[in-house]
Amino acid sequence: MSFRDQLSQLVYSTDSGKITPEEAPEAIPSGDGIVRIRRETKGRRGKGVTVIEGLGLPQQELKVLATALKKRCGVGGSTKDYTIEIQGDQRDTCAAWLEQKGYKVRLSGG
Repeated sequence: MSFRDQLSQLVYSTDSGKITPEEAPEAIPSGDGIVRIRRETKGRRGKGVTVIEGLGLPQQELKVLATALKKRCGVGGSTKDYTIEIQGDQRDTCAAWLEQKGYKVRLSGG
């Protein structure tokens, strides 16, 4: 943020007092209704992870779902950029569990 941008932000107004900046709503990427599951090794020194994308959930709900999937598979993982990463090749386990929860699942990639 440049000095000029800092000057243009209104911090206090005599009409309404201290002004708090408005937070923008979370921009959830919209999907086509199909959850895609693939295996990736790129940038991980040959170690594979299962990547799940297209869920169309807010970040907080995505973390809850990732926790449940990690417990189901018995491995670690994380959430990044509205995708879930599960350690190892867990495509079949994740696909079966997500289909049981009512998602349309498609295995993508090799």
